[in-house]
Amino acid sequence: LQESLLPLIAITLPEPGALDPKTLFPAPPTAIWLEIGFGGGEHLVWQAEMNPRVGLIGAEAFIDGVIKVVSVVDERRLANIRLHAEDARPLLRWLPPASIARAFVLFPDPWPKLRHRKRRLVQAEFLDLLARALAPGAELRLASDDPDYVVRMLELVPVHPAFRWTAARADDFRLRPPDWPETRYEAWAVGEGRRPAYLTFIRRWPSETIRIQSDGR
Repeated sequence: LQESLLPLIAITLPEPGALDPKTLFPAPPTAIWLEIGFGGGEHLVWQAEMNPRVGLIGAEAFIDGVIKVVSVVDERRLANIRLHAEDARPLLRWLPPASIARAFVLFPDPWPKLRHRKRRLVQAEFLDLLARALAPGAELRLASDDPDYVVRMLELVPVHPAFRWTAARADDFRLRPPDWPETRYEAWAVGEGRRPAYLTFIRRWPSETIRIQSDGR
């Protein structure tokens, strides 16, 4: 399958220029969603099955996870998944502006040692790339079971001019929404006694972003 099916659903980045991601799928999807670091693929596959008219792009640098998803795509005949088996940042630079309707970054490696934290995915530069790719009104969903990483996410994302945090009460980030399935890693983390945080942000509309910047907020 890795040799036969993967080339059919793998994304090859064009050089130079960009390509409309909707053209990657046999039938034009109603929207494009992006999952960065899909791990074993449970969430990616669930979203693809529950939203058959949406095109799902999954980016994962570790080949074991890619092979798992390729096997499920073949077994379940899923036509709305495409894979980028490398680092997601070149993919974000390739995507046309405002082409993604929802993005997921769920339980990224927390790099807990202080000297390694510069390797964390969620950084200011990464948020700039996401802001460019996400359409106004698009959702950005983040999750982590590492308390320090959650704090860092909340230090970075809400103050970014492109994003607005949707939480109005504690349960909004303590409880996983019904359209957000549990992953294998998440179940393991909960079993170890860690409490994940589920963070949802909205890509601001340009007029809202300009107003916030001018207000200094």
